[in-house]
Amino acid sequence: MRLGFIAFCAAAALGAAALAHAQETTAPPAEQTAPAEQTAAPEAAPPAATDAATAAPAAPAVTLPAGISAPPEGKGQVVFFRPSRFVGAALSFTVRENDVDLGRLPNARYFVHVAEPGIHEYEIGNNDTMRMEIEPGETYYAIQSTQMGIVAGRAVLSPSDQAAFEEALPRMRLWEPRN
Repeated sequence: MRLGFIAFCAAAALGAAALAHAQETTAPPAEQTAPAEQTAAPEAAPPAATDAATAAPAAPAVTLPAGISAPPEGKGQVVFFRPSRFVGAALSFTVRENDVDLGRLPNARYFVHVAEPGIHEYEIGNNDTMRMEIEPGETYYAIQSTQMGIVAGRAVLSPSDQAAFEEALPRMRLWEPRN
């Protein structure tokens, strides 16, 4: 009887791991870019002539997704998000920097963290650390995924991009701390 229970638990754990793998491999791959590659398009050089007809057009401005505003002057920001997924949906993880809680990522939530320019190390769930260089005026994206283990889920943070955030946005809500 006891051996049957152990076999059942092992099969359930393997099934959950297979489901997690299948869910991640069937989702369309999000283009992973390093934070340094997520910079705005360079501004056009000033025209040599003063005639407006010969002036070069200005570089297009970066358009942020709905609900995300530009960072304050002289600062950057990171949008931490967790797409809606069945695997690990009951788990919630806290994002920290230097042992300071920045926000929580329950299933299908996101939050925006404004940061000083420089190198930052973000930790999630005491399991994973992601290092980013933040530049003033830039918006970066970090996606949280859940890897299922034999006993519990494990949070993983990785750099992402605006396209992956916009794809997940219709099924996500802004995380707001309880007061």
